[in-house]
Amino acid sequence: MTRQRERVAGRTLAIEGGQPIRDTYLVFGRPLFSEEEIQDVVAVLRSGWPGMGKKTIEFEQAFAEYCGARHAVSIASCTAGLHVALLAAGVGRGDEVVTTAMTFAATINAIRQTGATPVLVDIDPNTLNLTPEAVSHAITPKTKAILPVHFGGLPCDLERLGELARSHRLAIIEDAAHAVGGVYHGRRVGGHGNLACFSFYPNKNMTTIEGGMITTDDDGLVEEMRLLRLHGLSSDAWKRFESKAFIPSRVVRDGFKYNMTDVQAVLGLGQLKRLEAFLATRERYAAILDEELAGLPFDRQLRPPLGGTDRHALHLYVILLRLEELTVDRDHILAAIREENIGVTAHYLAINEHPYYQRVLPYRPGDFPFAERVSARTLTLPMSPSMSEDDLFDVIDAVRSVLARYRVPAASAAAR
Repeated sequence: MTRQRERVAGRTLAIEGGQPIRDTYLVFGRPLFSEEEIQDVVAVLRSGWPGMGKKTIEFEQAFAEYCGARHAVSIASCTAGLHVALLAAGVGRGDEVVTTAMTFAATINAIRQTGATPVLVDIDPNTLNLTPEAVSHAITPKTKAILPVHFGGLPCDLERLGELARSHRLAIIEDAAHAVGGVYHGRRVGGHGNLACFSFYPNKNMTTIEGGMITTDDDGLVEEMRLLRLHGLSSDAWKRFESKAFIPSRVVRDGFKYNMTDVQAVLGLGQLKRLEAFLATRERYAAILDEELAGLPFDRQLRPPLGGTDRHALHLYVILLRLEELTVDRDHILAAIREENIGVTAHYLAINEHPYYQRVLPYRPGDFPFAERVSARTLTLPMSPSMSEDDLFDVIDAVRSVLARYRVPAASAAAR
């Protein structure tokens, strides 16, 4: 698989005035649409019913079946899904929700929108996920729920988290934004009986442009979430239209405008059919990256072996730079790779390092050493199915070039 490396050895980096590896910028997470999916969207637009209707219902049923869940509730975004799921689970003002310090802002914002307080815990530096041990130490009489984040697509330890939740009578709401297609102990993420919230943002494993899904096995919670996502109305517009009769729609509780549309749903149906092929491409590309970048000064997130009972969904290919082996910091490495026209990015800044959360939460830099260490070292490499193998080798060549340029010489490293 190793390609000729003439482009790498001794070249001047673009950030230092050299010619970039690529002529055009490689966008991180560019989605891949088929012509059939595009025509399906056109058909919905021409149908006269582009809003939430029969295609949305069909998508919910197909996604629930894929995950192995009894129900799926479509939603405007994963963030909206987390908000609705937390409310449906009874989380509110005065409650606490235990979650990870290494996540996107949406996780924390959704908790705060319910009036509850996020209680942060540190991560395992190898999995980048929270640990049951950390969660157990954070549980108090005010704790109402545990909100694990399947970081990058690697499932959390749902078995031990489930034991904790049952012993303390807590809800589990999974932030599965990265984990569409992930598998834990032989069952897909979303099929373990918890409330699980998925994202279909453009750079995710499958996309509806914007949108998300909540899966659950609870018959009562699914009805509550359907009310919450659409103004608390007793019947939605599609039910009224389909019946051909006048059905007065009554508000039976408060709610939000969080619904999906048939335009999004028909895209989701097409993407879901191709999801396994997308995942197989991600796994193949990850294997190439593993081989071609071996020996460079970074570690990568732990991954279970292929073909086992667990499956990393590989939404993100995360590397953790060994800064002690480099002469510059992560931000300079990131900037240098981007100058090569490679859309590398970083996931994430630890929650306690954001200025706003330092004002509204009782956390400061230094509180979560593992999350902060990862925050300073993490890089995420492009690896989407929309990329060709040539694109992938452009990523490889850029990473090799930049890390070779800023690597501490062997003699200096030994002296340390």
